[in-house]
Amino acid sequence: MNELVPKIFDVMKTYSKDQLVKDIVAGIIVAIIALPLSIALALASGVSPEQGIYTAIFAGFVISFLGGSRVQIAGPTAAFATIVAGIVAKNGMDGLIVATIMAGIILVIMGLLKFGNLIRFIPYTITTGFTFGIAVTIVIGQIKDFLGLTYPAGTATVDKLKAIIANIGTFNIKALIVGAVSLAILIIWPKFKSLDKIPPSLIAVIVSVLMVKFIGPLKDVNTIGSLYTIKKGLPGVSVPSVNMDMILTLLPDALTIAVLAGIESLLSCVVSDGMIGSRHKPNMELVAQGAGNIVSALFGGIPATGAIARTAANVKNGGRTPIAGMVHSVTLLIVLVVLMPYAAWIPMPAIAAILFIVAYNMSGWREMVNLVKHSPKSDTLVLLTTMVLTVVFDLVVAIEVGIVMAALLFLKRMADVT
Repeated sequence: MNELVPKIFDVMKTYSKDQLVKDIVAGIIVAIIALPLSIALALASGVSPEQGIYTAIFAGFVISFLGGSRVQIAGPTAAFATIVAGIVAKNGMDGLIVATIMAGIILVIMGLLKFGNLIRFIPYTITTGFTFGIAVTIVIGQIKDFLGLTYPAGTATVDKLKAIIANIGTFNIKALIVGAVSLAILIIWPKFKSLDKIPPSLIAVIVSVLMVKFIGPLKDVNTIGSLYTIKKGLPGVSVPSVNMDMILTLLPDALTIAVLAGIESLLSCVVSDGMIGSRHKPNMELVAQGAGNIVSALFGGIPATGAIARTAANVKNGGRTPIAGMVHSVTLLIVLVVLMPYAAWIPMPAIAAILFIVAYNMSGWREMVNLVKHSPKSDTLVLLTTMVLTVVFDLVVAIEVGIVMAALLFLKRMADVT
């Protein structure tokens, strides 16, 4: 098995019409799941709603076509929300484009140098700590829209938390009603096994839109359209002006994006391998992730990686080859061209509710509790430090400090053994 040949060239040797039908159906279903998530994650990242869809279309297609997995579905994920928001706040969209392209180049180099198997050596305490920290950050960032609070937008998570406490008196009961109904649907809908083919996020969006459109007192609840201008149609190519100062400034962010994309994508590959009894090509997957991020940035998207939940949905609905991921991207392209203006109707409290569930599902709180209970105190210290730094400062600082701490503790253990 050639490690640097895309998986699609392996699987197409035995491809059948029956599998084509299954891949098309799975791709369409995953696109329906990805639509509200892509919009919500774009807003959580501090960019416009359509940019999340650009990411799922362009990065998703390239990563499926070039990837080392049979079933990987790629697009925007919650792991990038905080770092993207920070880059946009400090360096604007040009900074985000440059950082994402740099991250893509780093990923391609990592794949070509066959670093795919080394990603797994990043300590689990670090990944668990920053993942939980990202989840906390997302929740804090969405309280404003869920409760309908009014205050100037802040960038740092701690500043947002202070603003929430200071402005709790601006709480809007109408927004809370829409958000609470959406959250209830997201929690209760999956419990009905006969309805699990229909994504709960889609139902929550539809119900919340109907509430705001047709229930008079709720009509002044903020929607995407009341806060953002949504662009319909395909984006143009974005080529930012670059200088050495910008590259040096954004290098830590680019490295963080690359490491996150590598970890998330390969973890998703491992999970999906277990579901379908396959074996992915880690180095080819890194090359594909790099190429996908470069293309995403050039077409106005944000950083992308393999999405475990969407990949699992692909497998569950019969997807078994990269064709399903490509169909998912093409379906979203059609939605972007035809239906995107209707996204303006989606209430902001519903977006907040979707992101609450995303944060809960990604938090890994059970793993956190288990590690704190059973791990050595030194590992627990690394985990908690990484988590706190993610929330208080940012992901770059958290990963840098976490890796240094883990390395020092490893050296101490080796010294104790000898």
